[in-house]
Amino acid sequence: MEITGTTQREAWLARLTPPVEQVREDLWSVPVPMPDNPLRYVTSYVFALAGGGLGLVDTGWDSDDAWTSLQAGLAAIGGDVADVRGVLVTHMHGDHNGLSARVRDASGAWVAMHPADAAIVRGMSETDVEQFIRDQTAFMVSLGADEETAASDAPTPERLAGLRKQAVPDRLLEDGELADFPGWSLRALHTPGHTPGHLCFAEERTGLFLSGDHVLPRISPNISAGQRLEEDPLRDYLTSLASVGDRDEPVEVLPAHEWRFRGLGLRTRELTGHHEHRLTELLDAIRAHPRSTPWELAGYLTWSRPWEQYANAMRMFAVTETDAHLRLLASRGLVVGSGGPVPTWTVAVR
Repeated sequence: MEITGTTQREAWLARLTPPVEQVREDLWSVPVPMPDNPLRYVTSYVFALAGGGLGLVDTGWDSDDAWTSLQAGLAAIGGDVADVRGVLVTHMHGDHNGLSARVRDASGAWVAMHPADAAIVRGMSETDVEQFIRDQTAFMVSLGADEETAASDAPTPERLAGLRKQAVPDRLLEDGELADFPGWSLRALHTPGHTPGHLCFAEERTGLFLSGDHVLPRISPNISAGQRLEEDPLRDYLTSLASVGDRDEPVEVLPAHEWRFRGLGLRTRELTGHHEHRLTELLDAIRAHPRSTPWELAGYLTWSRPWEQYANAMRMFAVTETDAHLRLLASRGLVVGSGGPVPTWTVAVR
C-alpha cells in the first residue's frame, strides 16, 4: 500500500492537524477537528461544481471549533459556506453529519444520505433521550454488564442532545445512483457494516475513490452489533469489503480519516484478514472460557491498550464489536448462545 497523503501522515505523526490541500483540480481536502477523540479530525472533501458553487462530502463534528475550522478551510480555497449547494454524507455518525445542519442553514444546501442511515437520524431526532439511555443500558446488561457499569458507560444526555440536532437529510441516495454534483461523476456505493447505510463514492471521471470510514489506511473501523438481534453487521461489512476490493483499482483512495493512499484491493484484503484473525481469537477464547458473556469475552481479547483502561463509550464499542463477531461465528455454525436475558456462548458440537 502506497501512502499518497504524505503531508497528512507527517502531520499525524507530529500530532498536528494537516493543512488544507488541493487534491485535484477543483477538489480540496479540509480537516475538521473532533473534540476529545483519538482520530483528531475528519476530512471534508470540497468540490467546485460546474456552473458555480461548492459540494461537500462530510462536514465534521458539531462544535464551534469545528465550524470555525470548516469556514476557514473554505475561505482558504476562496470559498464560503454560503457557496455550498449540496452535502453528501458518507454515514450518519456525528463526525460526518454533525455540521450538515449548520451548513444547510447558512447556505440552503441540500443534504443527502443513504435511506438506511437517514432513518436512524430521523429516529434520533424524534427519540426520548432518557428512554434511549435506558434502552442502551438494558442492552449492555443483556451483553453481561452489571447495572451500575452499564449505566456509567451509557451516553450522557448532553452527548445525545448533539445527535438529536443532526441534519435529517432532504435527499436519499441509493446504491449505484449518481450524486448531483455538476461537473463530476460521483457514483454512490452502498457499503454497510460500520453503519447500515454507509456510502462510498467512486468518482468515475478521475478514478478517485472516497471511502468514508469503510476503508481506512491504518485502523479498522468499529463494527458494532445493535439491539436488533437479527442484524449481522460484520457479515455485511465483509461482504461490502469484498465488493469494493473486486472493483478496478482506483487512482487514489480518499478516506475520511488519516491519509490518502493507493492500494484499495490490498487494504480490503488486510481488513478481511484482521477480522478473520479476530474471529479465530474469539473462538479460542470461548473454548478456554465456555459459557461466557460478550462482556466477559471482550476482556479476553487483544485490544490496542490493556482492557483495564477501557471505560465508557470505548468499552461499550469494544463489547458491541465483540458481539458482532459472535453473531458471525453463530451464523457460521461455530458457536451456540444459551438464550435467555443474558446469553452465554459455547463452541458448537460438530
